[in-house]
Amino acid sequence: MSQFAEKKVLELPIAGMTCAACSTRLEHNLNKLAGVNAAVNLAAERARVEYDPAQASAEAIVAQVAKTGFAVAPQSLDLRLSGMTCAACATRIETVLNRLPGVEARVNLATEKARVNYTPGLVTLDDLIAAVHKAGYSACPITEATRAEAKARQAAEYRREVIAFAVSAALTLPLLAQMATMFSGSHAAWLPGWLQWLLATPVQFWAGWRFYAGAYHSLRGGGANMDVLIALGTSAAYFYSVFVLLFDPDGHLYFEAGAAVIALVRLGKLLEARAKARTSSAIEQLIGLQPRTARVERDGETIEIDIAALKVGDLVLVRAGERIPVDGVVVEGASSVDESLLTGESLPVSKVGIPFTPSPPTPLPMGEGGSFPSPFGGGARGEGTQVTNRPSATHRVYAGTQNLDGMLKIRAEGVGAQTQLMEIVRLTEAAQGSKAPIQKLADRIAAVFVPAVVTLAALTFAGWWIYSGELGTSLIPAVAVLVIACPCALGLATPTALMVGLGRGAQLGILVRSASALERAERLSVLALDKTGTLTEGRPALVELHAAAGMEEADLLRLAAALEQGSTHPLAQALLDAARARGIALPAVDTFENIPGQGVRGRVEGKELRLGRLDWVLETAQGPEETFPHPLPQGGRGELPPLPPGEGRGEGRATAATITVALADDSKLLGQLVFADRLRPSSKAAVRALQARGIQVVMLTGDQEATAAAIAAEAGIAEFRARVLPQDKAAVVAALKADGRVVGMAGDGINDAPALASADVSFGMRSGTDIALEAADITLMHDDLMGVVQAVALSHAVLDKIRQNLFFAFIYNVLGLPLAALGMLNPVIAGAAMALSSVSVVSNSLLLKRWRPQRP
Repeated sequence: MSQFAEKKVLELPIAGMTCAACSTRLEHNLNKLAGVNAAVNLAAERARVEYDPAQASAEAIVAQVAKTGFAVAPQSLDLRLSGMTCAACATRIETVLNRLPGVEARVNLATEKARVNYTPGLVTLDDLIAAVHKAGYSACPITEATRAEAKARQAAEYRREVIAFAVSAALTLPLLAQMATMFSGSHAAWLPGWLQWLLATPVQFWAGWRFYAGAYHSLRGGGANMDVLIALGTSAAYFYSVFVLLFDPDGHLYFEAGAAVIALVRLGKLLEARAKARTSSAIEQLIGLQPRTARVERDGETIEIDIAALKVGDLVLVRAGERIPVDGVVVEGASSVDESLLTGESLPVSKVGIPFTPSPPTPLPMGEGGSFPSPFGGGARGEGTQVTNRPSATHRVYAGTQNLDGMLKIRAEGVGAQTQLMEIVRLTEAAQGSKAPIQKLADRIAAVFVPAVVTLAALTFAGWWIYSGELGTSLIPAVAVLVIACPCALGLATPTALMVGLGRGAQLGILVRSASALERAERLSVLALDKTGTLTEGRPALVELHAAAGMEEADLLRLAAALEQGSTHPLAQALLDAARARGIALPAVDTFENIPGQGVRGRVEGKELRLGRLDWVLETAQGPEETFPHPLPQGGRGELPPLPPGEGRGEGRATAATITVALADDSKLLGQLVFADRLRPSSKAAVRALQARGIQVVMLTGDQEATAAAIAAEAGIAEFRARVLPQDKAAVVAALKADGRVVGMAGDGINDAPALASADVSFGMRSGTDIALEAADITLMHDDLMGVVQAVALSHAVLDKIRQNLFFAFIYNVLGLPLAALGMLNPVIAGAAMALSSVSVVSNSLLLKRWRPQRP
């Protein structure tokens, strides 16, 4: 074999490199190792390392990367597991995987999956699978292709379980009938011993073979699981009966005990598998929302293609009644879209097409205090650039939602696995596979459960032998101890509740990143709220109109909105929304011009109109400025105090920071228009609901003290922090955490990300930026504060169900094991109880499928 063939190759993702000097230094240091030839790619952030195993090792190479000041970026993958039967199996696999270098694994018994975080270079996929196989189980990576294969395999296994149970039940029923005659007082065996043996043997070694195989693999892997208990208990009853049949014709046979236990346990596993399949139905339902084909425009023709062939930029046609196959922007058509199965919002959402401009949109700067941007200076209009075709929620659609009544043409921005729908599926599956801190006690007990039960069974046998001196009398209580013990109920208590609860949350638009975040949300005592976009709508709305003498308010709005047609500036959109709400038809605008730092002007109905700063407007117009209630200072920005009750005409009330602009023609001032960022309609009710749960609500804002006080009072918030700069929000959250309280943070902007990351549990709004959602523990598909209320309510519902399940599992074993040891339970009854215990836990978790948030 050549020297080259003996070498191995590592492809390592590198984190921490910032420039060419970094990659050069890392490459140099790696090549210092004996037998190593490394090439580092800065652009790809990867290192390709060829090394001689006789001179270097993967561990040494990874250590050299760390010594140089960088890190091998950890990777994650999901493994589909098979062969697990109880919590002890899951604990065993988890232990084996975590022994591998650089591996952190979590095994979920309910989903039969393992979530593995590992360091590339230290282990490979083959190493992970080999470790699982060595422990006595099977594993394969989960991909989109293997989802369908796994579903088909599970269906086939379920059919085999049905057949095995049907055969074992048919053979066991005659044996149970004979046992029933014993309960009636007759001790005569109406089935000959040889016939009992003939009926019991196929049940013991054919239907029960899975328990022998599982016990063998478990013991070979160095552990013990439920299969060990079943195999020991039923084998003891069977072989004792064979011994009596051969050497003691007058002795009592216990063939029915072993056969009945196997039949009942298989029935329990059958019911459990059916119930567990239902726990993942929410995820299956979400996956099923995405259609399999789509109609696209290519080369001037409309063709139907497979969903996998879609590309970003494709123009997709969706007819009424069809589901939308991509994430994208509506460029043509108008319709209503049902987004309920994605966001939980029951009302259809209107979608309107906009023309597509390929140039990137101009970012909108934030105004003072994190509010909407000022129309004068600062870049919103002051840089001479007009924001055009900025897609809003009105134009954006998502894969899996249903087009209700019109034809839509959509420009695809996310396709296949890159849609928001599939991101929801991935996020929810990852959360379902995580472990809540409440599960730690059950895991510790499951790890020692089987050895403890075997020890108790041995002590039970010895005690009864000393007491009675009879083998049969001593054997039956020991068998009952073995078969009544159920580690499954302990192992399923937490993951099944999490699976159903988090799946239900995903259906309602509540996406939880981990089980520990859900548990922290249940213990929430303080919630800090960003103001703009969280409590408020995050965009300006027209709240007041003040027309000059001789001018009607409707005419003032009509002329101002007509002047702003075609613009997507926030104030322009607020004017157009107000005109549409009042059903005002807009005349055409001519010679439209944006004046940097001042406002806009144009010709409408033959009049030269100006809309903007008062001092600029009055350059060409004259008017009784003093007759208006809110004269603007020369700075152009009006920070107005709250209006007294009863004044003004806008229903939104000017309790927030306001912007006032003036409209004039070429000779006189026509009026003033006042804009404000209003509270969301649900904010007051949401604050009340949070306070009713004992959660203290604190508002954070960069606004002035007076403005912040007015907004807090309107929302019903007693405590607030004003003039809080974006970089200071995290410090406020840290201060709230100082006395040991569980502090949450809800926000939707880039400036909220540090505070979200520092909170014990964070809530990110869907309307927020990507960075805010990445920092959030719980992402809310709703764009209002009521989503936080629902997330907290969901956390309480799931944790309550977990506590119920753990109580059932513990009390079952605490009561059942002593009764069996005292000889008060027949092995058949013990087997039935064991079979139903895990079924009861899963069934209790399934009640979460009916959970609905109560809107206050």
